[in-house]
Amino acid sequence: MSNRHLPAEEDDLYSGYNDFNPLFDCKELENDVGFQEAIRSSHGRKPLMQPITGHLPDITTGGRPLSSSSGSRTPMLPISRPVTGAVQQSSVARPMSAISAAGYSSSPTRSLAFDPLGQSRGPAPPLEEKKDDAYVEKIKMLEKKVNDLTTESCMAQSVGNSQLALEKAKEAERKERALVRQREQSDSAEQTNIDRTYAVLLNLANQYENNEMYPEALSSYQLIVKNKMFTNEGELKGCSPGRLKVNLANIFVKQKNYPKAIKFYRMALDHISDDYKEMRIKIMQNIGTVFVLLGQYPDAITSFEHIMSESPNIRTGYNLILCYYASRDGDGMKIAFQKLLSVPLGIDDEDKYISANDDIKSNMLIEAIKDDKLHQMERELKARAEKYVMTAAKLIAPAIESSFAAGFDWCVDLVKSSPYVELANDLQLKKAMTFFRQMHFDQAMKILKEVAKQDSRVKSAASNNLCSLYILEKDYEQAERYADLAMNADRYNPGAFVCKGNTEFVKQDYVKAAEFFKEALRNDSSCTEALRNLGLTYKKLNRLEDALDCFLKLHAILRDSAEVMYQLADTYELLEDPQQAVEWLMQVISVVPNDPKALAKLGDLHDLDGDKSQALHYYCESFRLFPCNMGVIEWLAAYYVQTQLYEKAIQYFERAILVQPSEVRWQLLVASCYRRSGNNQKALETYKEIHRRFPEDAQCLRFLVRISQDLGLKEVQDYTTKLSKVEKMKELREQRVKAAREGSRSRRAADNADTTDCSKSERPGAHVMSLPVSGEPYESSSPKELDASYVDPLGPPADTPRTGARKRADDDVFAGEDVGDQLLPE
Repeated sequence: MSNRHLPAEEDDLYSGYNDFNPLFDCKELENDVGFQEAIRSSHGRKPLMQPITGHLPDITTGGRPLSSSSGSRTPMLPISRPVTGAVQQSSVARPMSAISAAGYSSSPTRSLAFDPLGQSRGPAPPLEEKKDDAYVEKIKMLEKKVNDLTTESCMAQSVGNSQLALEKAKEAERKERALVRQREQSDSAEQTNIDRTYAVLLNLANQYENNEMYPEALSSYQLIVKNKMFTNEGELKGCSPGRLKVNLANIFVKQKNYPKAIKFYRMALDHISDDYKEMRIKIMQNIGTVFVLLGQYPDAITSFEHIMSESPNIRTGYNLILCYYASRDGDGMKIAFQKLLSVPLGIDDEDKYISANDDIKSNMLIEAIKDDKLHQMERELKARAEKYVMTAAKLIAPAIESSFAAGFDWCVDLVKSSPYVELANDLQLKKAMTFFRQMHFDQAMKILKEVAKQDSRVKSAASNNLCSLYILEKDYEQAERYADLAMNADRYNPGAFVCKGNTEFVKQDYVKAAEFFKEALRNDSSCTEALRNLGLTYKKLNRLEDALDCFLKLHAILRDSAEVMYQLADTYELLEDPQQAVEWLMQVISVVPNDPKALAKLGDLHDLDGDKSQALHYYCESFRLFPCNMGVIEWLAAYYVQTQLYEKAIQYFERAILVQPSEVRWQLLVASCYRRSGNNQKALETYKEIHRRFPEDAQCLRFLVRISQDLGLKEVQDYTTKLSKVEKMKELREQRVKAAREGSRSRRAADNADTTDCSKSERPGAHVMSLPVSGEPYESSSPKELDASYVDPLGPPADTPRTGARKRADDDVFAGEDVGDQLLPE
């Protein structure tokens, strides 16, 4: 090293060593005695110094050179070789420089190789790939696939796609088995992830159960339970064998294998420690429920009593009451009902949701929590508890005392002293409804009036019921009074406005009734009673389009209501759209196929459309279901008279005689059918029977005179005399009626009313034609539906139908003829 770079003072030996400039002129190094002696002592020869070019020497770690790609080696200083004597004799003790000159090459085109041990004999061979890298990668990919399939299975089940979830679970289980086999073949079975295998099998069992494949689910659960390794893993993961046995028991319950279900529930209890109190309570509830399914109520009571003593809840208390009711234990029902009322719900007071000051932040907080998830859950819990209490009280009231009234009173007194004090009036309403079902109207109305006087939430409901009762009793003044009371008690009660609208409807003030029904719909747009009554009101107002709109909305709410469909059909008929009416009536028949009124209406529509065959079909079906509808009987009889099938017509006229035995016209038509069919002897017998039952009937006597004269009977003179007397009596009766009309205006008004009624009853029928046997047309009566035993009079159709040809009027000796006075004796 150059003298100018040596330290200035002898005591500072290590200063200046880092000041070496590699671009320093190499000629100075040739003249440096110390540097040349160090080189000779290291290699035994003088190095050939070459001038340094623009390339910098390769500085290596630790002062060791790197071998070049050609394999040439440059002179190198040994690591542990002692310094030669030439260096030791130097006057200056030279320390090892921080920047070593050893390990670089003066050649600009050669790179030095790093070989600290001096073992390099050429270029390093390429790195060999590990033989197990591909195998490890394959195992990792397979594990990832198993995890992904299990996750996809769970996600599919969460959205309700059970079939896809099962397919994914099966595929995950196949991949897991393949993964376990590969690890066993590679002698790395100890690296198997037991947690993953456990999760795959458990998910597969769950998916089998969700798809109701119970034998497969049982096998999968049993495989997990019987494997000790899985048992330990399950305990570590918080899923002990007891929980899996609960799943097994649940499957046995679904298979209705109740004894085995109880066995597994009890095994689960043995495996679950007392630390899991809530889990044990749930299992005890399941055991009690299964005992109920088996009908072993004492065992079920034991389970439920244990739960009510350890951790009481509403559902268990209600089940306990049911078990005591099934066992007919009145005292037990009372005790259980008291326990049910004492169950704490854990719900805070509703007053916390009411703002008590003008603090803006406080009011904003109350508005935020007023309808949050917690408050919704509290309302649902309270509603469920109230439902259980009400149902239990209605159930046990008739069984705990000598009468249901005394039982209700006991329940009401107990409820008033419980947290469910608001239910006392509801129980009173239920008591009133029970009196109604038992036809004790006075006691029911008494209770309702007492409730209506109280300032409670059920005041409006009680007034509604009273209003409906008074409407049924046609006491419209009291009905309107209680309707007003119901509206004043609760302005948002749609039932109150419906009752008020009903009172206006019965008074035929349809405009005001429609307004009240609209107000009810504004309070509750889904109030079906208001929507139905509004449609009926619009029909009364002849606003058929508005009525149709109401019934269509009602049909959207009540899709399967036959009454709504029938109203739609009737409205379309009034709108003169018979095709739509028929379509809606067909929907009615699809819902209630045995409705005789709908079938008769279908027959009527087809008759108006001119389709006699379809009309006949529907009328026959209606007659088969209800053979007392006079309108149907008239139409069928007229149809067979028109087609000259008098034997068939006689069957329907005889049915009309059974329904209206005091009407002589049906019997006369039977006799006429006998005569038109050529059976004069049978017709004569029928007329004689009619004369015996109705001796003052002039028309029957006329036919008797005709037939007797035609057959040459001796009774002609007798029947003629009777006919004369009957006609004279008829003339006298008419004269008396005429005199009475002229005598008093009030009597004339009454007689006019009678005449109007008589004319209404004697107007020609809509379907039945005039028979050729009489000079008078066929007269229909007002339909009167009565119960009668039914034997289908139609029977099988005739093998040989009669011809449609009619006889000429000249051949009929009775056609168009009346018995005149000239035939009577003088």
